[in-house]
Amino acid sequence: MAISFTDLHTETGLRTLEEFLSGKTFISGDEISKDDVKVFAAVAKPGDVFPNVSRWYSSVSGVLSPRFPGEALGVKIGSQAAVSAAAPSADVSKEAADGDDDDLDLFGDETEEDKKAAEEREVAVKASSKKKESGKSSVLLDVKPWDDETDMKKLEEAVRSVEMPGLLWGASKLVAVGYGIKKLQIMMTIVDDLVSVDSLIEETLTQEPRNEYIQSCDIVAFNKI
Repeated sequence: MAISFTDLHTETGLRTLEEFLSGKTFISGDEISKDDVKVFAAVAKPGDVFPNVSRWYSSVSGVLSPRFPGEALGVKIGSQAAVSAAAPSADVSKEAADGDDDDLDLFGDETEEDKKAAEEREVAVKASSKKKESGKSSVLLDVKPWDDETDMKKLEEAVRSVEMPGLLWGASKLVAVGYGIKKLQIMMTIVDDLVSVDSLIEETLTQEPRNEYIQSCDIVAFNKI
């Protein structure tokens, strides 16, 4: 259903708009639309006596102003009264006003640059959301020495010396394997998107200089937190 307003530059017109905006944020819904732009272009700046209109006017102005960053130099708009011609009829005036409204499009057509910027923002938002949703895991690791002569204290020091974002070492204990040999069982908490356990084992723990003490590593348990 079309919404009609008249004489928005007068107190009577503003009073009608004031009643209409009671309990509403914008003219046609919860978001600014071209209806708001059309009414904004026709309305006189309201005073404090019209709180609903003033609130709406400030909201629309806050959206439109950033789109036109050029500095205002000052423009005055007056009226030219016809001396001999009779005032146009209400129907003619309404048709002229409707025609002007149809041509009024402060938002303009969306350009390729606008579309590209919107796509880039969407990708950034998705990436940010994915990063925030990154999970954690608790991993129990078996670290085996070369033989019964391996210094297990230094072996554990070698393991804990590994530091990287998203990795936190936890409790540990020595577990007998047999023939006097013990293995190190150690807990670690990882951020899934930052730490790959396979890479940690193959590229760090079992490589020089830590392979002087560490023969191999096995994942005993892997649980999502």
